[in-house]
Amino acid sequence: MFGIRPDGRRIWGADPIIHFTPYIMPARNDAQNFCKQTLDYDVLVKYIKEKRAQGHNLSFMTIVIAAYLRTVAHCPELNRFISNKQLYARNRFSVSFVVLKDTQSDRIDESLAKVEFNLGDTIFQVEEKIEAAIANGRKSKKGTLTDRFARVLLAVPGLASLVVGLARLLDRYGLLPGLVYDASPFHTSLFITNMASINMTYIYHHLYNFGTTSVFVALGRIERALQPLPGGKVGYKNQLPLGIVTDERIMGGASYARVFGVLRKYLSDPALLEEPPEAVKTEVEMRPARPVAVS
Repeated sequence: MFGIRPDGRRIWGADPIIHFTPYIMPARNDAQNFCKQTLDYDVLVKYIKEKRAQGHNLSFMTIVIAAYLRTVAHCPELNRFISNKQLYARNRFSVSFVVLKDTQSDRIDESLAKVEFNLGDTIFQVEEKIEAAIANGRKSKKGTLTDRFARVLLAVPGLASLVVGLARLLDRYGLLPGLVYDASPFHTSLFITNMASINMTYIYHHLYNFGTTSVFVALGRIERALQPLPGGKVGYKNQLPLGIVTDERIMGGASYARVFGVLRKYLSDPALLEEPPEAVKTEVEMRPARPVAVS
């Protein structure tokens, strides 16, 4: 309320068109833009193999998250969100994703994980937190904080509908308790899914109207693409596709172009992520990242 929320602060000085856009497109799914990006699979695989030989368990998803985090350190407007038609800057950086649980049967169980990072984290710090969250989500019988919260709501008939309806109302004015913002995977800087892990191609995943997620990224399985070779010949290259859905209301098209340029820079050379950024830009004071909870 009054421009102050537990998860962010209202921005007042952006372009008037940016401030006006939520009145034209009040719902997040009204403002979805879809963009496919392709990464050089062979470059990433080579880097992953080199780092695994050094004891680092990197993955494609870890690299994408680390590159996105570093992009936010350069372009803080990417960490904005819209609530109640107003533009906010987050005071934290978090990523939500699904974890497949280990089971003793053919049943597929999923757990939602939400991990916070500091904007100065390196790719190795990102790796450590992601690995801890995945291990916790797969093996914990209690599940993550999000899982336990959902389980409590579903235990009483009608409670989930009541609480979600109340949460929508309170969230509209930024009055939800901080614990809810910490637990909700829908109040996050980035939602990401690795479709390649289940042998599926990339998708354009919708943005949720509930919560504050402004960007959703889906990694797909490897694609083979034609490329020109010397001597007028044509060959194939391996590429990793990303299906990206963004909320166009948080910044203008030129700003998004700059963001994608920075993102591609780090995804083309992940070694740049091994050292902290020389400088971190923010629009509001950032809260230190919470450690990954271990059940």
